[in-house]
Amino acid sequence: MRHDLDTKHLAHIKTICLEDGEGLHAGEKQYKGSWKRRGGIGAYMMLCRKWDRLENQIESTANEATKYDIFDHITKDKRPEGIIDDIRDLRRYFVLVEAEMRARGSVAANSTHRDNVSSPTAHDEKVSAAFDPRNKGERTNGE
Repeated sequence: MRHDLDTKHLAHIKTICLEDGEGLHAGEKQYKGSWKRRGGIGAYMMLCRKWDRLENQIESTANEATKYDIFDHITKDKRPEGIIDDIRDLRRYFVLVEAEMRARGSVAANSTHRDNVSSPTAHDEKVSAAFDPRNKGERTNGE
């Protein structure tokens, strides 16, 4: 098995994050915080259900994909609502949980991640500017 160690994937990080932000804002208009309706235990169980779904898919050999090879499964699953959709949902649910904890003033959630050099507050201001409704729905680069 060849392990590709290039870093081309990093070119897609900002786009993915911006799409997540847009999707989460749009989703909140429709679902109005329903993900946290049952409190922290319910939010945790939501994460577990999505993980279980993902795990069940990659444990199979459907589409002739290699068991547990997530890259192979995504490549062979051509459905837009397939494995990649579950990965997107799970990632966005994690973002919702962290955002909720920041909103609640959690010291840990409001601290800077060890890989970041700027403070979360300064970064949040840039991201907020990127999703400012005064931009008439247009994305800004947040910088």
